[in-house]
Amino acid sequence: MDEQVEKAVQIAWSPTSDQDLKAQAFDFLNQLRSDPSGGQVCLTLFTAFPKREEIVRHFALDMVGNSIQNEQLDAQSLGYVKNSLMEYIRRTYGGFGGEGGVDSANIQNKLTQTITYLFASLYATGWEEFFGDFLGLVSAAGSSGGNVAGAALYLRVLSSVHDEIADVLVPRPQTQQKRNMQLKDLVRERDVRRVVSSWQEILSQWRENDAVVEMCLKVIGRWASWIDISLVVNNVLLNLLFQLVGRTGVRGATDKVRDAAIDTLTEIAGKKMKPPDKIELILFLNLGNVIAQLVTSPALHELRSTSSYDTDLAEAVGKLVNNVVADTVKALDTESIDEGTRQRADELLRVFLPYLLRFFSDEYDEICSTAIPSLTDILTFFRKEVKSKGSLAQRYAAMLSPILNAVIIKMKYDETSSWGNEDEKTDEAEFQELRKRLQQLQQAIAAVDEPLYMDVVGNIVANTFSGFNQQNPHMDWRDIDLALHEMFLFGELAVKAGGLYSKGQPTGPAAATLVGMMHKMVDSGIASFSHPAIQLQYMEICVRYASFFESQPQHIPQVLETFVRFVHHNHIRVKARSWYLFHRFVKHLRAQLGNVAQTVIETISDLLLIRAELPKERADDEDMSSDESDHSEESIFNSQLYLFEAVGCISSTSSILVEKQVLYGRLVMNPLFVDMEKHINLAKGGDERAQLQIHHDIMALGTLARGFSDWSPGGTSPNQAPPPPEAVSEEFKRGAEATLVALESLRSSQNVRLAARSAFSRFVGVLGARILPQLPRWIDGLLSQSSTKDEMATFLRMLDQVVYGFKTEIYNILDSLLTPLLQRVFAGLAEETSGTDDEIQLAELQREYLNFLLVILNNDLGSVLVSEVNQNGFASLITIVEHFAQDISDLQTSKLAFGVLHKMSTTWGGPDIITPPTTQQTSTNIKVNSNNATALVPTPPSLPGFDRYMIERFSPVGWRILSNPSLNPKEDAQARTVVWEVASLQKTIYAKTGAAFIEHLRGVYFPNVNIPQGPAEEYLQALQTLDSKAFRQFFQVSIFSSLLIPLTDILWVGYALTDVLEQGFVQRTRG
Repeated sequence: MDEQVEKAVQIAWSPTSDQDLKAQAFDFLNQLRSDPSGGQVCLTLFTAFPKREEIVRHFALDMVGNSIQNEQLDAQSLGYVKNSLMEYIRRTYGGFGGEGGVDSANIQNKLTQTITYLFASLYATGWEEFFGDFLGLVSAAGSSGGNVAGAALYLRVLSSVHDEIADVLVPRPQTQQKRNMQLKDLVRERDVRRVVSSWQEILSQWRENDAVVEMCLKVIGRWASWIDISLVVNNVLLNLLFQLVGRTGVRGATDKVRDAAIDTLTEIAGKKMKPPDKIELILFLNLGNVIAQLVTSPALHELRSTSSYDTDLAEAVGKLVNNVVADTVKALDTESIDEGTRQRADELLRVFLPYLLRFFSDEYDEICSTAIPSLTDILTFFRKEVKSKGSLAQRYAAMLSPILNAVIIKMKYDETSSWGNEDEKTDEAEFQELRKRLQQLQQAIAAVDEPLYMDVVGNIVANTFSGFNQQNPHMDWRDIDLALHEMFLFGELAVKAGGLYSKGQPTGPAAATLVGMMHKMVDSGIASFSHPAIQLQYMEICVRYASFFESQPQHIPQVLETFVRFVHHNHIRVKARSWYLFHRFVKHLRAQLGNVAQTVIETISDLLLIRAELPKERADDEDMSSDESDHSEESIFNSQLYLFEAVGCISSTSSILVEKQVLYGRLVMNPLFVDMEKHINLAKGGDERAQLQIHHDIMALGTLARGFSDWSPGGTSPNQAPPPPEAVSEEFKRGAEATLVALESLRSSQNVRLAARSAFSRFVGVLGARILPQLPRWIDGLLSQSSTKDEMATFLRMLDQVVYGFKTEIYNILDSLLTPLLQRVFAGLAEETSGTDDEIQLAELQREYLNFLLVILNNDLGSVLVSEVNQNGFASLITIVEHFAQDISDLQTSKLAFGVLHKMSTTWGGPDIITPPTTQQTSTNIKVNSNNATALVPTPPSLPGFDRYMIERFSPVGWRILSNPSLNPKEDAQARTVVWEVASLQKTIYAKTGAAFIEHLRGVYFPNVNIPQGPAEEYLQALQTLDSKAFRQFFQVSIFSSLLIPLTDILWVGYALTDVLEQGFVQRTRG
């Protein structure tokens, strides 16, 4: 049998095996896993001498481990496995030079794992001498110095035992947690002293064997978290540990043993215990002196600024300092500690803070990061102190200034960094991420002592600008960048009250400080500094604090001139970003800019020339880097569009005469018209670059229009901008006409349709109602035969806004275009879907179709749906809505469709002929009097015959979806909302039709679908007597408990037939 297993493993893992044979081998091995005797066979295969192939032995040992872990073996079998493996281990690792030598690291790991499974199963009963057996390997015969292989295996086993029963990071089921607690208790009771003693012996005996010592140290660090700390904190073991911590190796070389010893000390010091005990432990370990010696050691002091700096050691010591400080702060934050403990903790914090700031200030960010958690803890503690006591004790307040200075210095680019270097993009991103973490520390300091923060940052900024005036242009760009960055961050404090100014005055001391900084920045002329990082930062600050220029308009010309200069920058990163920032600046200050449009247009006219470039071809497996994406042809053009919007903002300020506004618009649009005319024939011939050029021109026209007008039709905000002057609208009508001509010529181009749709949404704001006569042409171009469902859905969303914004003017236009519009939409709805993306787009189109109907109905335009022009399509429109309403696969669309049916009922069903009941009925078990609902004199519906339509068409739709077995409102929130919509529709139909609806349900519908008389009458009584809220509750509970049981089979036959009919209708609409 073992030979069969061996052969199967060899076949299964051989890359040259026949695939059919390999499949048979895997099937055989998988069957073996479920066979209780499989572990026995594999045990023999693993322990056999001479040793088999490694893959065979690995599989065999894995099988043995699985059989133990899955509890396939009884106690006797477990004992046999234990004895067999221990015999193998003594023979191989006993120090007698076993056959073939010790196993590979891979096999040792698997062997250790299997032994650990045996430990978990037998240590309580059956293998009480587990640790003794392995400890015997350490001093086994073979050499006077001990058995290195046995010691290494023993330490591997100890590490694995910890991982199995004490690793708190691994989630485990409750039964395993309970078992592990029992095993840890047994280890503490039986063997922990012997184990700790073995560590001391190993560290003493093998101090020259770094590999064994390092393993032992890691085991101590792990076990220290769950054994009695007094066993570890003894003079013998600590002396050995401190010797390793302080040992000096080769100058500049990494000492893994020393680093492991520091990590072990960190684990010991980090053991969870009560705050007073933790403070005593830190003091007993004398960690202050230990860290002082490490910090002043050559590896961390003399070599700090050299290439031989030991960063691994620095990171290890940094973690130790961080843990000590964190535990100290935790003790100080405990109200119940005694005064003596508090004083000792205060002293520890005083001693360790300089060490913490030393590692926080390290030039290597990974070392700096080790100190951030405990620095955050300190500041959080200080903030609590201020909140509870009103102020910070002097001993703590003295710590804030060095912390803040360290944080600010760390914000600075280091001497080796360079901005904008393409080879250092990753380093730049990591530094900016670090800055975000440092910003949180600064905010915490400001929350504790705002005046200190304002004073320090204010001095840094003032000194930098003063130094610039004296040293320009020889000042280090990093110092200027730091000052500007601090200014940028200062706004978090300065504008937290809601803005920089209130009633013409700064909103507070911080705002006043920032205003002073802004004056100094602009007056210093620092924008003339040649480094691109400074120029970019300058623009970012001006945009962020644009409200400063509203109150200080005298600075605007100078800053605007600077922006115009920077938009021509030769650094692509600065230039592209400056286009966006320039747009933001002028848009915010358009009311204060004055008549500068012509000057600006003439200055940046060269940047308004559009030169479309096709994207560079890439191999299928070649990814675009983030930097390439930022500077790609598409990204550059998108940034260029901000210039067109900025020009629109500048050209349409209130201080400019309307005639001038028209002139400026024409100055920008005419070159675009010429360019479109130049490329239109090439584009019609299929030239891709020409088509992209037309796309860019159309996008520019639309973006220019958005800059000219912030007005939105139908807007109700008191801050709504006024519509543009008529002359400006007439000028932009030329732009809309040019766009339509291009669209009509190139409607097959998705790129052109995309640009035209974007331009349409922006022309609406500048043309107003003038765009309505063009709507048929826009629809014809944007909803072409090649338009995707996503394009249709997006355009319907835009039409929603047009209908809402021009509801008083749009009726005649909507009346004429509705039928062709819906025919295009129906064709899109009828298309077959292929793939998940297509299904998502179809669902979106369905919802936008329904939303479009709701917008028409909600804006009192419902009569257009049944006008003489459109009435022939009304039945089709209703059928589609009904189809969506009963579609169980998309409950979101179903809910929306029922909303449409409900709105139609309230719109065309006439006035209510049933008043709501005067008393709410809350229990379906109480018999109610039908007189609670008052019947009025029947009146005809607003749409003749619609009352029968609601009764005979709308009502059954709700029953069909309710009878779907897949609808589960108890567990599905979306299904529950659909049920509520159905209930509301039923209640509305009754309110509109009264007794006619009741008699139809009682005499026609319920008998046809075999509803028993009792449940039917209960439902009719609730429908007539309960108010809407109570009826909805009744509906959700009672409908699914009794009423629908006989409905399911009958209604779903009807639903299937209806579905087939509707599918036929959809096919006809497609034709």
